[in-house]
Amino acid sequence: MTLLVLFFVGLAVGVTTVLFGFGGGFVTVPIILLVDVSRGGDAIRIAVATSALVMVVNAIIATLSTRRSILAYLRGRRALFVLLAVGGAAGSGAALFVSDAVPRWGFVAYIGITVVDLLLRPGFLPRRASARLADEAAGRGLPDALGAPVGAIASFLGVGGSVMTVPMMRRSGMEMSTATSLANPLTIAIAAPAMLVAFAFGGGVASGSGLIGTVDVASALALLAGAVPVIVVLRRRPPRIPEAVHSWAYLVLLVVAATTVALTG
Repeated sequence: MTLLVLFFVGLAVGVTTVLFGFGGGFVTVPIILLVDVSRGGDAIRIAVATSALVMVVNAIIATLSTRRSILAYLRGRRALFVLLAVGGAAGSGAALFVSDAVPRWGFVAYIGITVVDLLLRPGFLPRRASARLADEAAGRGLPDALGAPVGAIASFLGVGGSVMTVPMMRRSGMEMSTATSLANPLTIAIAAPAMLVAFAFGGGVASGSGLIGTVDVASALALLAGAVPVIVVLRRRPPRIPEAVHSWAYLVLLVVAATTVALTG
């Protein structure tokens, strides 16, 4: 029954991957926390690691379906991708050796701060976007120097790269549809090394049946079974969402995710 529920949650994960660039992080962490709550302090580490696996697969599929004209904004950003990967590995490794309360409440606190920031600072909510600003966004929306800290924080807390990168790209002038599409390849750079660290070194930290390292493989596969078909379908026929609705929906989903993690604490 649990796997069936996760399959249906995966449908929602597929929608958020396409519409918001959330490859699974901020949705998967609260859900896996609920599924693995009986594992006690290990639950948050398992949730973060499992979300990394879900994010990698979903983000790869979404990226392969993204128009080349959009991916071109990231051309020549090799240094950014390398630093995101280094940060992703470091953050995932650090999460294995801290109290479970740190990533759990760090997740809640970071998303809470992000929501307040997006509400109070101009640039994220509906604004005048132009093609010129969008063309410039790839160069100044996410500086290379921020790659390592962004990757480390995202993988340590399990929030997913999009929670950090989408607001940055929005403030550089990108429309929501472009920013959320670009969040997927950036998420791959963060989540792939984080997943490998969790597989390789997590076994000495978390214990229990059904785990490889700190990854709950069965739960991840159930989520992916629901998410992957949705991503394929929506990428072929992407819905057109008004900019205001798109921005506010992003904010609401952040609030829901943070509230769910807080209530499982």
